[in-house]
Amino acid sequence: MDRPLTTSNVPKKFLKACLMVGHVPLKVLACDPRVSYALYIPPTRYDADPNPTKLPLLVWVHGTGRKWNTLYEDEMVSFADRMPCAILAPLFPAGLDGPNDLDSYKMLHSSSLQSDQALLEILDEVSLRWPGIHTDNFFLHGFSGGGQFAHRFLYLYPERLAAISVGAPGRVTALNFSKNWPEGIADTNILFGREVVPGNIRKVPIQLVVGSEDNKVHGGEAFWTWLEKFENKKEEKNLQGRKSRLSFTIAASAKTPTTTSFAGQHSNLIIIHSPATQRPTAIICSSNQSATRVAMSEATRGQGRRKAPMKRTSMACTACRQVKVRDP
Repeated sequence: MDRPLTTSNVPKKFLKACLMVGHVPLKVLACDPRVSYALYIPPTRYDADPNPTKLPLLVWVHGTGRKWNTLYEDEMVSFADRMPCAILAPLFPAGLDGPNDLDSYKMLHSSSLQSDQALLEILDEVSLRWPGIHTDNFFLHGFSGGGQFAHRFLYLYPERLAAISVGAPGRVTALNFSKNWPEGIADTNILFGREVVPGNIRKVPIQLVVGSEDNKVHGGEAFWTWLEKFENKKEEKNLQGRKSRLSFTIAASAKTPTTTSFAGQHSNLIIIHSPATQRPTAIICSSNQSATRVAMSEATRGQGRRKAPMKRTSMACTACRQVKVRDP
């Protein structure tokens, strides 16, 4: 079956058998399978009629530890049954922006993920398959890292929220129009296509909770001192590696094309000369090692055929096509 089941086309007596009420299994987001979500829907409180009385929705966003299984604890289940409400728990995995990435989802915007858009897409899926859940205007809660996500989502989409609870977010985004995201909100229109309007935020009931034990820096000062030194060492090592790559010269031989390195407008560039004609055959940003190897291979392959002298005295980088330079 290619079409997704919805509660409007499944008889009510079969909803539990289809796992569409109670604890709904973890589902991947169709437009981005890296992100997933789970639902708890009180079986006796969900109205599957064509024109249902919609069930309120609480979106619960996990913290840095991804303790997503909180959704299955008795406290959450009894809360949903008692209110009543449905609970949606998105799961943003670690490692999306690199092997050590833990925080990208909290910022809503990163090099590999727009977590705000991911949540909006999840809500669209829920709205389609569970029309008896109120997704247009929902309650949002996040603690710690989840609190970071929640208050930033509030800034951008206050019209979608019935109320919000932010627990001990730690690092926050200030309503500061002179600083860029995530420290401030100066560039939200560029990053998200949305302006932050403080007047709209004031219309949303807001609960901010910080416990008496939330008065210490995570990991302690020694941890952050070590982490800063570790990051600095890693950056120094990367810089040294880049410098060595930018300055290398390949020795000429009967079988190896010669190269000339010199500084261009945006990085060091390498002119690759054919060993047969000693004419330039390619010009490559020296940081693009794969392109350099390909160009050298092509130059070597053609060394048995002497080509006519090249008329052009300037060439563009064959990798990026952005910088034109003159053969020295």
